Amino acid sequence: MSVRSEPSVKSVVIFGEHEPKTIAQLHDVASRAERAALMADGHLGYVMPIGGVAAYDEQVSVVGVGFDIACGNAAIRTDLKYTPALGEDLPVLADEIQAAVSFGMGRRNLADDAPVDHSLFKSPAWDAVPASARDGLRSKARAQLGTVGSGNHYVDVFADEAGAIWVGVHFGSRGFGHTVASGFLAISQGGKWGGRAPEREVLLPLDRPMGQDYWALMSLAGEYAYAGREWVARKVVSILGGTEQELVHNHHNFAWREQHDGRQLVVVRKGATPAFPGQKGFIGGSMGDDAVIVQGVQNASDETKELLRGAMFSTVHGAGRVMSRTEAAGKRNWKTGKILKPGAVSPKMMHAWVREKGVVLRGGGLDESPHAYRRLPDVLAAQKATIEVLHTLRPLIVVMAGADVGAEAL
Repeated sequence: MSVRSEPSVKSVVIFGEHEPKTIAQLHDVASRAERAALMADGHLGYVMPIGGVAAYDEQVSVVGVGFDIACGNAAIRTDLKYTPALGEDLPVLADEIQAAVSFGMGRRNLADDAPVDHSLFKSPAWDAVPASARDGLRSKARAQLGTVGSGNHYVDVFADEAGAIWVGVHFGSRGFGHTVASGFLAISQGGKWGGRAPEREVLLPLDRPMGQDYWALMSLAGEYAYAGREWVARKVVSILGGTEQELVHNHHNFAWREQHDGRQLVVVRKGATPAFPGQKGFIGGSMGDDAVIVQGVQNASDETKELLRGAMFSTVHGAGRVMSRTEAAGKRNWKTGKILKPGAVSPKMMHAWVREKGVVLRGGGLDESPHAYRRLPDVLAAQKATIEVLHTLRPLIVVMAGADVGAEAL
């Protein structure tokens, strides 16, 4: 395990090994924050590294929370057990999941039981959206609630070490959250809601109207993401014919008001999972690797308690990329389909990996191949003092947007 403090920068803790550009980006964030940390799955992001955690004094970072506000993971343990008969049914079940759940950028939830009347659409937080854009954004959000999106967002079916069947999902607040983030990025730089603005650091004071409006809509996006993930996960449980026994659910792109060392701070986690003592989390690997259910360690040693405080009780959210999307998949003309530059991963490589693992894959592009990610056991080893693994989940079915759909921000 590689954990170190950076004496040159105030209250910075780094887990694992990272590229110099990622470390430099964390140090830049730390120069404005009260304290900062980087998880072992970290890599370069927009302004703040993915896997980064930063605490502020009554301010919130718009780009820190990111464009996919409240992206997170949910997992449901069912009453089902893995059997050879279930194994034979996996291809049919994968087809049913792909047909029942909408994957891809800008897609609508077309299910008869789509949660279009959810109470969140009546929240007073909608008043923080400019009146000219409010009805349109609410309509878009209503249509997309319970859709998964593209990029690294997925629906998985797993079996744990005891054969129990789990359903896991990963996505966030869809176009709603992206519109909110883009809107505040623009107006905070003197532009208008709906306009484009540079991806610069924006720290909004929470005692000012703009900060209060952002916080209200960020919180609403969190409620929206929770509702969407739970609807999708429960939809898949019903397709499998099971019943829900346990739900593990967290955001990993969000901001929280928390107490740390006697101070109330605003803690922004960008691709990092809350992991207070006893708090459970679901962490995925890649389309061809195991996932895990973890919890923040309890009864920690004094040394581990120091690490926990330094990490602000946070842990990894996944395996972490080692290749950019372009490095993995190459470049192509999206209109003609012509390959302009081949990537490091071929279809043969990707499918051989998932076939060897026994995964039934639907969708998924080369940019999401296991080759583009770290191995999750190595990442967890770099955090092992601060979390404990409760269950190891072997993937049976992975459903993602197709390679021709495009990718969304984390």
